[in-house]
Formats: sequence, C-alpha cells, structure tokens
Amino acid sequence: MTLCSVNVGLPRDVSWRGTTVTTSIFKEPVQGRVALRTLNLDGDRQADLSVHGGEHKAVYCYALQHYAYWRRELDDASLPIGAFGENFTIDDFDEQSICIGDRLTVGSAQLVVTQPRLPCHKLALRFQSLDMVKRFLASRRTGFYVAVTQEGDVGAGDKLAMIARDPEAVSIADITRLYVARDYSDADAALAQRALQVRALPASWKEHLRERVNR
Repeated sequence: MTLCSVNVGLPRDVSWRGTTVTTSIFKEPVQGRVALRTLNLDGDRQADLSVHGGEHKAVYCYALQHYAYWRRELDDASLPIGAFGENFTIDDFDEQSICIGDRLTVGSAQLVVTQPRLPCHKLALRFQSLDMVKRFLASRRTGFYVAVTQEGDVGAGDKLAMIARDPEAVSIADITRLYVARDYSDADAALAQRALQVRALPASWKEHLRERVNR
C-alpha cells in the first residue's frame, strides 16, 4: 500500500440548511513530511470531539480507487483528493483486506486499525446532499480509522507495511456488515463473538455487538 496524499484541515463554519455548522471535514493535501502524533496530524484538528477524534480515530484512511466510483456516482470528474475528509489517501487496499487490530507502519510511525467510518451529517454538508450519508454507507466504501501506537512523521509516497495481522481476522467490511444487518444469522453471531475478542475494537463497538448478539 502507498500513502498517496496526506490531508489536513482546521475547523471552519459552514452554512447548512439554515444554520451554521462547525466542521473539519474539508481537508487539503499538504507537501513534505508531517508529524503524526497520538491524536492527529500537525495542522489537523477535529471540530466535534464528542464524535470525532480521540485516540481511536486519530487518522482517517480512504482508498484512492474509491474516487473513480464516486466520480461516476456523483457525476463529478473534478472530485478532489481529500473530499471525504480523509487524512490519508491510500492506494491498493480495500475494506475486505484490512482487519480490525491489524498493525501497520508508515514513515516512522506505527498504527493499529480500530474501526470503519460511520458517516454523519457532516458528509451530507460536504456534498450538499441529504442522501449522501445513506449512499456512502450503502456503498460499503467506508475507509477506516487508526490509532497511533508510535508517533513519527509521514509524507506522500511512503509505503504502508503490515507488521502484524490480528488473529481474529475480522475485516472492515465484516464489521460494517454486522453494524447495518437487520438480523443476525448464526454465522453473523459467531463473527460478532470473534470481533469482541479484538483488543483494538473500541468499547462502544463492542457494546453495540453484544446488544445485537443478545437480541
């Protein structure tokens, strides 16, 4: 995997449906090397820490190849890198190949995969489209969040290397499917039980999965 772009942004006020919303979803690529710290990249900050940011969402990663899909879907050939609010735009990965708890290196930093992205109204604001949240989740092109286990510096062109695979092998695609499923089959329940064993999966996700299994 290759880090194609490092994108950062600071909170700004944006008008949306008759109100003013503070958001950091507008990210732009930066040149050179950037310090990656425990909670974010230098030059980047989350606007609403109640739902964004924190150690489990330090960096949001999205696939470069998804842009071709969205340019067709949105009929927007000019859709810029960083449009989905990602910090890292990465080539050569998909949500089925990355698992919760996988450990990666990039530049001099080390990361652990924690969860997929669940879209909120800020994505609708970014695209000025009320149905964008639904379309994003339905596409299953969610990307993923990572925690920073070792601070370092990163830059476009760096390789992302897998240094350890989580033994439970619950992929980003798997965990997203479990989240949106109306009902659980026996296989789904077994997969959810495996996910509960993954140390890197945040407590809020584990609580949701336990409720679904018990239901």
